[in-house]
Amino acid sequence: MSYIKCLYCRECGREYPVAPEHVCEFCFGPLEVGYDYEAIKKVISKDKIQKGPLSIWRYEDLLPVTRDSGIDMGTGFTPLVKAENLGKTLGLNNLYIKNDSTNPTFSFKDRVVSVATNKALEFGFETLACASTGNLAGSVSAHGAKAKMDTKVFFPSDLEQGKILGAAIYGSTLVAVDGTYDEVNRLCSELADNHRWAFVNVNMRPYYSEGSKTLGYEVAEQLGWRAPDRCIVPAASGSLFTKIWKGLNELKDLGLLESVNTFMDLAQPDGCSPIVEAFEQGTYHVKPVKPETIAKSLAIGNPADGFYALKTIAETKGNAVRVPEPEVAECMKLLAETEGIFTETAGGVVISALRSLAKRGIISADEVVVAFVTGNGLKTVEVIEDAADPVFTNPDYKSFQDALNVWNKRSL
Repeated sequence: MSYIKCLYCRECGREYPVAPEHVCEFCFGPLEVGYDYEAIKKVISKDKIQKGPLSIWRYEDLLPVTRDSGIDMGTGFTPLVKAENLGKTLGLNNLYIKNDSTNPTFSFKDRVVSVATNKALEFGFETLACASTGNLAGSVSAHGAKAKMDTKVFFPSDLEQGKILGAAIYGSTLVAVDGTYDEVNRLCSELADNHRWAFVNVNMRPYYSEGSKTLGYEVAEQLGWRAPDRCIVPAASGSLFTKIWKGLNELKDLGLLESVNTFMDLAQPDGCSPIVEAFEQGTYHVKPVKPETIAKSLAIGNPADGFYALKTIAETKGNAVRVPEPEVAECMKLLAETEGIFTETAGGVVISALRSLAKRGIISADEVVVAFVTGNGLKTVEVIEDAADPVFTNPDYKSFQDALNVWNKRSL
């Protein structure tokens, strides 16, 4: 059974019935899912979780819907990799990579979409839709296909081709909008008001965003039921960042963790860093920007959860790091060359922020640090095309040796 009891406004606290709504009618604040934690406490345990499926549904008691409502694509329980090579390079003894690029559509978005799709089916929707910066389009398209729903995905027309194809393959209706993500999102908000469509990140947003908590749950479980000392998380809307923190604290409040003393560090690319800019200015007011970044999955200029992300940073004494654009591709290569993990641009942003914090001495050598990689590099191959520099040779031994010598000299 699901232990959801209501929706409530994050600003004024007013409660609402469980319905496909996302904004408070009284103060226009965002709606959040409320749970019966006392009932959850009576049924949840480490043993029960560990006997559950190797997916997000092992944490079913803490989600706003059950998998009985619809589909299970095997999302979640992705690898937590001890990054010894990268750690040695950065002077960190306990560095881990949470590699969410191994999900069914190769990004963390499968977590949030799995929850939203099952809730949409529970509500009786027949159409699944989204406003996307890329990864979400692929995930919604795949889940819509699996659920036998009509699926429509909206995205900026300058999206990477790999992500467009990654949505098209599932038979979804693709809508390329001549505008920024924020303009796409405004269009989808109007459509959600006028069509009975389940927009996962509009009218289904309270349920959708809860899927991100499972990253916090998994990391704590994979570390032997302890919270990491530090999390480094990429930010677009800021929701993922806040939900990982929420997930860790839920485990503590339910008695599954002894304590949570985690520094929460947020990373954004220089070409779209409104949350970092507010942090640097010492304000909770996030000023919208026009995105100009190669990290298109993070290109949200007006982040819906920016204020709450800043509150999380303050509460945890964390940091917000602005990453130079040239370092995005550079750090994608760094992670690949040290740990064999090919991440997309958002991962490059995270690794650059990690390196910056380590160089500045903000991260101590023995901290347990988790860097979150949220998508697969095959989605953004355009930004690392210069990595391919083969040795050209004729098919004989001498030609190869001569060509290799020339290549080695050029590479010095």
